[in-house]
Amino acid sequence: MSQLEKIKELVELRAKARLGGGAKRIEAQHAKGKYTARERVAILLDEGSFEEFDMFVEHRCTNFGMEKTKFLGDGVVTGSGTINGRLVYVFAQDFTVIGGSLSETLAMKICKVMDMAMKVGAPVIGLNDSGGARIQEGVNALAGYAEIFQRNILASGVIPQISGIFGPCAGGAVYSPALTDFTLMVEGISYMFLTGPKVVKTVTGEDVTQEDLGGASVHASKSGVAHFTAANEDEGLEMIKKLFGYLPSNNREEAPRVECNDPVARMDDRLNEIIPDNPNKAYNMFEVIGMVVDNGEFLEVHSAYAKNIIVGFARMNGQSVGIVANQPMYMAGVLDINASRKAARFVRFCDAFNIPLVTLVDVPGFLPGTGQEYGGVITHGAKLLYAYGEATVPKVTVTLRKSYGGSHIVMSCKQLRGDLNYAWPTAEIAVMGAEGAAEVLYAKEVKEAGDKAAEVKAEKLAEYNKQFSNPYNAARYGYIEDVIEPRNTRFRVIRGLEQLRTKQQVNPAKKHDNLPL
Repeated sequence: MSQLEKIKELVELRAKARLGGGAKRIEAQHAKGKYTARERVAILLDEGSFEEFDMFVEHRCTNFGMEKTKFLGDGVVTGSGTINGRLVYVFAQDFTVIGGSLSETLAMKICKVMDMAMKVGAPVIGLNDSGGARIQEGVNALAGYAEIFQRNILASGVIPQISGIFGPCAGGAVYSPALTDFTLMVEGISYMFLTGPKVVKTVTGEDVTQEDLGGASVHASKSGVAHFTAANEDEGLEMIKKLFGYLPSNNREEAPRVECNDPVARMDDRLNEIIPDNPNKAYNMFEVIGMVVDNGEFLEVHSAYAKNIIVGFARMNGQSVGIVANQPMYMAGVLDINASRKAARFVRFCDAFNIPLVTLVDVPGFLPGTGQEYGGVITHGAKLLYAYGEATVPKVTVTLRKSYGGSHIVMSCKQLRGDLNYAWPTAEIAVMGAEGAAEVLYAKEVKEAGDKAAEVKAEKLAEYNKQFSNPYNAARYGYIEDVIEPRNTRFRVIRGLEQLRTKQQVNPAKKHDNLPL
């Protein structure tokens, strides 16, 4: 065979590999409103940047006649490319090839890109669309999953890992996304569950659809498994790109800074009026965030889950920051089990990847009740406490209104190594609210007052409010650096972050911590 013939053969083999499971199966994929693996990669990455690996890999299974069913690439497209010029490694499962089912060789391909990503310090994005383990390969497929999971574990906290669920992801396959940093699901076409509707019906007698068991909305609002949801694949891929822009490439770098055209010293007078005079009246924390961050742009994480706390990414003077904020509009902004878990996970991610934390506090306490106590709110609340105390990234905290009791401590207080703690004049930092405190502290005086009980109670309440329902008591002890004018919050936080850019803090040497899981 001549050189030209060999080159012609290569071109033909490449064309065959790019067809995946063939034209008919590609049509079937499109008929479901889904892109193919290669189309997804092309949309995700910069044009012309994709370098594919292992295009000619074939499975090695000879059981159940599998030796007669072989496809080049074996059900997953892997390689590297760039997003906005930054290196990233990707794998995209190809549902047109044996349902994207995981074989030993398919797992080997995924492991190779993950190993490469770790070697060079670049993020990994996995696009999942698979029927699960390839049953014909038995224990080899299970071993393949375990090899992937082991790499997810070792890569955790070293390189960012993002999972996009663009189809089925069931059984053991769900554990890889669960081990990654962020999971995105697409409404109507993606689902995740350990055991499917048929098994649920057999074991529990419960009738449930795939969508109700493990659809995007279920995991976004009820389980918290999905950090993001998208209406369609285009929106999902765009969201992954947007998220990627806020993140560094690895744990030794900082997130890329972007040019900021929003004045650092910009003041918004609306902040001076946003806190209602009535302490029981709500306001929208999203408005505060929008007025403080660059250009009002905020990428919320877990938007439909545990809405009493807000977490997400923004920029301040072009620098990526992680925002954690109580939301008075939802359950008065109390902390509960789900809010604690949600925020703790986010704080730990930011700390692992050198992203400063800006915490906006308005928290009346932890949610009371047997449901919370029996559910382990003590342990779950301790996760958030632990996350903030462990974090060594720059931490700037602003208390807007309420900051009571244990919830005050948990929300990045000075004693949990908060670097700069500010308060608005409306801040109330105390063990509990005035009503509850007055009942405990002045019970005797009120009881002895007889007919004048209401008058005495009002008098004592005013006395307590004057002494404690302001930030100056905390400022007196140095627990907050300064009481700031609300409209000046953006400037003070940015200046604080600039001051903390060279911060260095190291935790005691240990094999690893033992946080309260």
